[in-house]
Amino acid sequence: MLYVASLFVRDRAVAEEVVQETWLGVLRGIDRFEGRSTFKTWLFSILTNTAKGRARREGRSLPFSALATTDLADDEPVVDPDRFRPEGERWAHHWASSPQRFDSLPEDRLLSAETVEVAQAAIAELPDTQRAVVTLRDVAGFSSEDVCRELDLSEGNQRVLLHRGRNKVRRALEQHFAEAELR
Repeated sequence: MLYVASLFVRDRAVAEEVVQETWLGVLRGIDRFEGRSTFKTWLFSILTNTAKGRARREGRSLPFSALATTDLADDEPVVDPDRFRPEGERWAHHWASSPQRFDSLPEDRLLSAETVEVAQAAIAELPDTQRAVVTLRDVAGFSSEDVCRELDLSEGNQRVLLHRGRNKVRRALEQHFAEAELR
């Protein structure tokens, strides 16, 4: 919850207050929970609404929709063009080498604190809306519909942001594992 709150407010202390306010809101409103969504979805809706309101009051927020166009206008390709066969070859624009498969790596290496830190650092460096979408989908486990509703995004926009964010995180993990091989 603290991580999701920090997507909306940049100060950790404020994010902690948002989480506390959320739990108070849950306690005050539990009798109004009708079960039309999962408890988790209801809880995170309270959290995001509380965080958005707090960010507005502190004057530190931009609407996510204003940031989305910036993220989508990136001229940077989602996948490095060097990973594809060049123009003029028989299989031009096909993968020259497949992306690294992480499921073949030992589980203890994938779950190591160092690997988790690399993934968290990569997520933290994503543009705001990509970070929000990746965090809500892959860290908090929200459905795409819930993410679209909470961040006021279209389904297509959410898919693009998720794809770009995941590819940047994948790139960081591939580099991490390649560097580990050299050690």
